[in-house]
Amino acid sequence: MHDHDDDHAHGHEHAHGHDHDNRYSDMQARVKALETLLTEKGLIDPAAIDAIVETYETKVGPRNGAHVVAKAWSDADFADWLKRDATAAIASLGYTGRQGEHMRAVFNTAETHNLVVCTLCSCYPWSVLGLPPVWYKAPAYRSRAVIDPRGVLAEFGLTLPEDKKIRVWDSTAELRYLVIPERPEGTDGMDEQTLAGLVSRDAMIGTAVARRPGSAT
Repeated sequence: MHDHDDDHAHGHEHAHGHDHDNRYSDMQARVKALETLLTEKGLIDPAAIDAIVETYETKVGPRNGAHVVAKAWSDADFADWLKRDATAAIASLGYTGRQGEHMRAVFNTAETHNLVVCTLCSCYPWSVLGLPPVWYKAPAYRSRAVIDPRGVLAEFGLTLPEDKKIRVWDSTAELRYLVIPERPEGTDGMDEQTLAGLVSRDAMIGTAVARRPGSAT
């Protein structure tokens, strides 16, 4: 974990090793080869594959995490459980890690904004966020999120007050993070399903905030 005021300190040690997502590179290569072969035979349309991947990456996958966030906003007991034992709280909703990794929920507040990165590869909470976005795996994000988190957030269109602390959390194969964004104003009385619709994938990584009711993005 790295705190920025702007300085940083390690909150835990890496445990990166052979269990990392990088081990799927061989599988990804095989999938790409199969996709190429099927495309050449005229059996699939690459554009259709891209559309399916994009949908799962940005819409279907993150619905799990949005459900977790909405429940935390609506249920104080669940929010407390999430703070104490995110792995168990998230599993109670039916979402479990594909590698058995532990989860930690970090809550945005008026004083602190949380941002998640994996500096050595691309560890990511698949069980609640689906497929990682391409930029999350990019070397530029993985390095600059730690060195200049405020600048990185600005490039995502998120400009934070100078007095708000930015805390950067470094995922590992054993421990992955879910950002619980601040609940937007004007959402009193909304049910969990409606609240979940305000929560984007990026807000749960920390590169965005939750949408306000009626906003387009």
